[in-house]
Amino acid sequence: MSAVVELDGLSVRFGRRPILKQLRGSLSGRAIGLLGPNGAGKTTLLHTLLGFHPPCAGAARILGRDVVTEGPAVRAQIGYMPENDSFIAGHSAVRLVRLMAELSGLPPRLALERTHEALFYVGLGEARYRGVETYSLGMKQMAKLAQAIVHGPRLLFLDEPTNGLDPPHRRRMLRLVRELRDAGDVQIILSSHLLRDVEECCDEVLILKEGEIVHHSNLEEERRANRKFIEVETQGDNALLAAEIEKLGCEFALLNSRKIKMVLPEGVEIRELYTIAAARDIEIRRLDYKRDSLQDIFLKAMGASRRQPGGAEHGGV
Repeated sequence: MSAVVELDGLSVRFGRRPILKQLRGSLSGRAIGLLGPNGAGKTTLLHTLLGFHPPCAGAARILGRDVVTEGPAVRAQIGYMPENDSFIAGHSAVRLVRLMAELSGLPPRLALERTHEALFYVGLGEARYRGVETYSLGMKQMAKLAQAIVHGPRLLFLDEPTNGLDPPHRRRMLRLVRELRDAGDVQIILSSHLLRDVEECCDEVLILKEGEIVHHSNLEEERRANRKFIEVETQGDNALLAAEIEKLGCEFALLNSRKIKMVLPEGVEIRELYTIAAARDIEIRRLDYKRDSLQDIFLKAMGASRRQPGGAEHGGV
């Protein structure tokens, strides 16, 4: 699949403060997860790709077009669901989405037809003539999704689409994202601070930290490759075992007095763990393989301490 977004040394400053720093990469997945803690630069990157912030250095291209010199042509192919509400007071969902469709270049009759289709698709068909200000949070998120897809974009930006949603609305939102992804008509960039959202929807991930790319990978390939992530439950001196496996070059975390989570480096086999444990009179009571998860990828990208017990919660960052 050809690249949908190309970053070529992209840098952005706000005054003297660097926000994005020499971003380089080519994104081509059907659904690309944009991850990072608050302040990492996720929304700034989306806004720069939309033309809201001019780069101070480097360039970015969407579908082969430069976001600065060909801005209108780029934006015509993008649908954008912002993180924050941006509704017009007194507008019904039909009026709002139709306006967005016409601003995207659709003629009035087609814009109205697409508006009804989009609102029924997201589940707002029965409430489409109500004022958006009367909507619940979940309904407002669906209205934002409807206006983002109404004109049939080739690339869809979703900025925190499940933010604040209760479990039923969150599940519905993610189901719609997966449906859009699988239909194959649009590629998606989903910006989120929730690992679960990206893991459920995306096949590629870009992780930002302090305005820099710290990880970029194809998640499908990561999931297929067994990275020798192992969790060991022992009976004996865990600290002594940890000291010995560190000599092997293993990254590890002491989860508690009985459990160690580790990554075996290339060339180190499981039998070596048993040899070390036997020599130190430590009993390995349970050993589980696990495949690399997005949480593991994220923690490594964030530079998590090898000795930090537990780590981030699976749900967010």
